[in-house]
Amino acid sequence: MKHRILSRPSYSLLELELESGEEVQAETGAMVYMKNVELKTEMKGGLFGGLKRSLLGGESFFINRFVSKGRGLLGLAPRYQGDIVHIPMEGRMYAQSGAFLASSPEINVDTKWGGTRTFFAGEGLFLLKLDGSGDLWLSSFGGIEEVEVEDYLKVDTGHIVAFEEGLDFKISRAGGLKATLLSGEGLVAEFSGSGKVWIQTRSIGEYLGWLASLLPKKD
Repeated sequence: MKHRILSRPSYSLLELELESGEEVQAETGAMVYMKNVELKTEMKGGLFGGLKRSLLGGESFFINRFVSKGRGLLGLAPRYQGDIVHIPMEGRMYAQSGAFLASSPEINVDTKWGGTRTFFAGEGLFLLKLDGSGDLWLSSFGGIEEVEVEDYLKVDTGHIVAFEEGLDFKISRAGGLKATLLSGEGLVAEFSGSGKVWIQTRSIGEYLGWLASLLPKKD
């Protein structure tokens, strides 16, 4: 299938051109427009798989399947403003909850226990585990940048979109106690090893905090 990412990076939209019989799976509610495409909704992985994605991974209970019935055209967009990145997948990688937009049907979307380290990072206890070979599209809040990690890299936890399986990480403070309290910087993920990390240029948590500061204060 051919793809284009339009209106980048603030209000990105994924456009797919599908040959007859080609299929793509996507997050529910992502469809913007379609032509010569049949929509099917299912619980991929059955009831248990749907519950895991919904309750633990922050994704929808259902997965939408779009099957081309000729020369198909499909437009998909995430729920919030931001970018979309295309990743040719081969193997396994991990993403933060809510980052999955669409993929080839051969890619399995599951959840993985991230341990208490992700809980303390404020990002939840579970990560999305993505397995398989094919095309993957992830979405972000803000633009997406790919960073190559060689040995070591610190990333603010609110800016992580996804990372490759070859990387390990632990959660720590951005600096000493004084710096953490006064600098406005919070917790970071310390990645070690060799692989790629995809970051988003804006943090939803920081954005919500800024919006809250603009609300009228009660007397």
